Amino acid sequence: MASDFKVSVILPMRNAAEWLPECLKGLLDQSYQDPFEISIFDDNSTDNSLHLVESFREQFAARQITLKVTQIKGGGPLGCGFAKNSAIKASSGEYLCFQDADDISHPNRIELQLQAAMGIPNVLVGSRFFRIPEDSTRRYTSWANRLTPQQLYTQIYTANGPTLIMPTWFCHRSLLQCGGFDETPGVPEDLILFYRHLNRGGSLKRVDEVLVTYRYHSQATTHSIQQETIWFHRLNRFSSCVLSEWNSFTIWNAGKQGRRFYRSLDAKLQKKVVAFCDVDSKKIANGFYIYEESSEVPKPRVPILHFRDASPPFVICVKLDLTGGEFEKNLQSLHLIEGKDYYLFS
Repeated sequence: MASDFKVSVILPMRNAAEWLPECLKGLLDQSYQDPFEISIFDDNSTDNSLHLVESFREQFAARQITLKVTQIKGGGPLGCGFAKNSAIKASSGEYLCFQDADDISHPNRIELQLQAAMGIPNVLVGSRFFRIPEDSTRRYTSWANRLTPQQLYTQIYTANGPTLIMPTWFCHRSLLQCGGFDETPGVPEDLILFYRHLNRGGSLKRVDEVLVTYRYHSQATTHSIQQETIWFHRLNRFSSCVLSEWNSFTIWNAGKQGRRFYRSLDAKLQKKVVAFCDVDSKKIANGFYIYEESSEVPKPRVPILHFRDASPPFVICVKLDLTGGEFEKNLQSLHLIEGKDYYLFS
């Protein structure tokens, strides 16, 4: 496909009138001087989103920014995956800049992310972000913005989702040749594409500047995805790419989250669990976790050890930043290598 533009902004929307003026103004104010395209797919909005988009058309034209709007009229919403794929299909840019209708791109976003992406084949580029309301997801925002380049790859199994958040994604068009976004209703289409990209040997890169204002609100589509569904996709990839390669491992957390993880494993992987470990003296004093739901006779009994007496590799089912730094100190004291001796599955 011949590219008419170097960059296409991919903007799916549904009933986004409350936020669109700020979103579109952010794209209008880009420091990137070459012509670019904004490909909008309207997912059957019932508010005045389309009218607001059209009100910006002349201003965009004056900046040599082409506005392309597509929609399928009638019926209910077709979903995030369908809307993103439709906007991509209607676009023609060599590079794709993903923009949610409720977020704001900072003026140098396209310029800096294009610089980061050029010359690196099959790279998914993200950026740091600012969250509004500012204290709405403090721990999540801190986690995402502080990840090291290596942790972009190792911390992909936490409940936080992709280590590069989707509203900051920027990539070459060819990256979507893996089939685009999953259009099945109720699935985490961003996480699925993220894992698929890594499965194909794709690389990750973050521009370490704040290039997006990422809005948190009750109507965000993120809230429509069941946590159990996300858990399934995380566990499925973790099992096939990590646990299947280990001969044995220890689950760090003998409490609710560690036991849930153990029960979620298939029988073959459960047999690889040599112990739980913890710091809670009461749990350790119990000696064993007995898997009562098992059909095996006798029931599986997994030892519970103090973390200093346990052996790596570890699957860590402990949430970060909730123990006043004690867990992090304990982990650091073992001098382990993340991605080799342990993975987080919190």
